[in-house]
Amino acid sequence: MASPKLPGNSSSISISVADDDDSDELSRMRARVRRKRKKHHHRFKNNFSQRIIRFVLKYWMLLIFLPAAGLLIFEASKIGRKPSLDDAKVSEQVIEVRKPSFQADLNNNKSGGNLNRLDPVTHIVGGVRERCLKLLPYEELRHLDIPIHDNFSGPVKNVVYISEKDTRHIGGNISLSGQHTEGTRFNLFTGHQTFDQRERSFKVNETAELHCGFYSENGGFKISDEDRSYMQTCKVVVSTCAFGGGDDLHQPIGMSEVTLEKVCYVAFWDEITLAAQESQEHRIGEDHFIGKWRVVVVRDLPFADQRLNGKIPKMLGHRLFPQAKYSIWVDSKSQFRRDPLGVLEALLWRSNSVLAISEHGARSSVYDEAKAVVKKHKATPEEVEVQITQYRHDGLPEDKRLYGKKALNEASIIVREHTPLTNLFMCLWFNEVVRFTSRDQMSFPYVLWRLKVLKDIHRFPVCIRKDLVNSMGHVRKAKPLIS
Repeated sequence: MASPKLPGNSSSISISVADDDDSDELSRMRARVRRKRKKHHHRFKNNFSQRIIRFVLKYWMLLIFLPAAGLLIFEASKIGRKPSLDDAKVSEQVIEVRKPSFQADLNNNKSGGNLNRLDPVTHIVGGVRERCLKLLPYEELRHLDIPIHDNFSGPVKNVVYISEKDTRHIGGNISLSGQHTEGTRFNLFTGHQTFDQRERSFKVNETAELHCGFYSENGGFKISDEDRSYMQTCKVVVSTCAFGGGDDLHQPIGMSEVTLEKVCYVAFWDEITLAAQESQEHRIGEDHFIGKWRVVVVRDLPFADQRLNGKIPKMLGHRLFPQAKYSIWVDSKSQFRRDPLGVLEALLWRSNSVLAISEHGARSSVYDEAKAVVKKHKATPEEVEVQITQYRHDGLPEDKRLYGKKALNEASIIVREHTPLTNLFMCLWFNEVVRFTSRDQMSFPYVLWRLKVLKDIHRFPVCIRKDLVNSMGHVRKAKPLIS
């Protein structure tokens, strides 16, 4: 294409003019670039969406689990929360009384941890959090009457305790002469129960005759006349024991001043524990008290096995406190933290029960418990096998449920009314731990199943047991006696 010349001027200027075809080609190239960019953008969006969908399909269970786990952790954190204002008001109404003779316990309380906690244990029922143990309000507990039943309507009206004496005392504590025979750990305290006597003891009659400790005056477990006189005055008892220097004495808390006037707190020590506590400046006062506990020092314990010695106050409270109508047993590893009268009302009187004990938290079968006892070296495999073989022979089922509840119980807390039937039950239970192993959780379901007539029993859930006590654990291992 020629360059045009301007008229009247000899000089010329060349101007490059783009061809129309070149201009169209350039426009088409620009359009293609724009289309590629747009297509790449849509492809990126489609790929990203597909990746999101694939991720959700692959990890949908995890996406549901994480929020649920977060909610569970949040709810669990609320369980250990500080008491509410209402709980604090109730705590203010609880009277803490300490006797001057127990200054050493004040130093012991500095250890912290679970000691002296009063906050309630809660659980969720129907989506609502509520207390596990529902006690009466403080004002109602102050005016609570203790029901006394002198006429018992159960199948057992009277219990006869076999002893070496020939004389008979008609009433609630009859004595008969007993037959001596060799037994596993039977001695002058237990009497030598034959296997035939064991079988007869499970037969229910209006008058039951069986061994129940204190067989001979030479059998041991000696208590001073002064302590025995005090124990005769008790109508309601909270008791514990520490033999062999094993555990410290944890002061009970949570009771009212009115309750302190109605309830005896009695702790049984032996001479080993007495020496161990005195070495730590924990001394019994001239009034025989340490804090709220009346300390009874027992001489001449009948067994080398301290665990077996501990079964005497645990199971034979009706023999140690013959005038008592109700008792609460608390293992020495725990601090009792509720009003005893409130506990009796909540666990016995409200449900018309005569005995209350906790369900086991980990296992549900005697046979599973036997395996755990061997695994944890709580007893030898041989003695456990003897006991389990006998129970199988007697027909004890391997069911994990007994009378609608767990077939295994945890016996660190025992709440009961002292009736002829519950007294019979405790005697049978004691004889089983003497004959077989000291692991009383193995024999409790057997005796309950074998006796059959004890139906008014409240086997409460684990969270109530946790509300009743502050668990401190065993401080030190008990020292065995040397025979």
